[in-house]
Amino acid sequence: MARQARRDASTPSPTAAESRDGDPGEIATLAEIRRLAAGCQRCDLYKHATQVVTGEGSDHARLVLVGEQPGDQEDRQGHPFVGPAGRLLDQCLQEAELDRDECYVTNAVKHFKFERRGKRRIHERPNAGEVQACKWWLDKELKILKPRLAVALGATAVRALLGRAVGVMKQRGQILPGPDGLQILVTVHPSYLLRIPDSDAAERARAAFIEDLRKIHGVLGK
Repeated sequence: MARQARRDASTPSPTAAESRDGDPGEIATLAEIRRLAAGCQRCDLYKHATQVVTGEGSDHARLVLVGEQPGDQEDRQGHPFVGPAGRLLDQCLQEAELDRDECYVTNAVKHFKFERRGKRRIHERPNAGEVQACKWWLDKELKILKPRLAVALGATAVRALLGRAVGVMKQRGQILPGPDGLQILVTVHPSYLLRIPDSDAAERARAAFIEDLRKIHGVLGK
């Protein structure tokens, strides 16, 4: 707990961070977000990550998929959802008859947070202060895109989009009202599916995830 408290205390307030990044109103395009975020120091995660990983996809996307943070492969390659969880997401989107090229894919936190164990870098969940600091970038992405629906992939994404904690397993598959008329579909992160050891349970969880994604058609149509 003391370790967590020290991290939260070291996270700069959003107001201080915004003063470094400039007037939020000046950011008008996704290309500007990518350019400005490359120098982001809103929290301490930039000190250890290889690079910032902003969202990618259609500039006219009606659907935004929001994950937690970049993983090891995303941090190395500089693109969101290109590791094992991303490949599984692509497969599930295809089975749900959704085209990733028509979506915008991003994360609540733009830098990889990890614990080093020998040569391995083990994923570590961002704390509330880091999520809040990085929410500034997510809010700018959403303001520019003006999507009709955001899919919250896991608890961190839900917190970033709604500003409060929601029980993902209780609310999964439900569409909740978000800020500024945005609708938010709650579901699990695809990495959750990869961690299920029992193959039968994993297949059932995968089918349930695809059914969650199919509900997107009810909002956007086919």
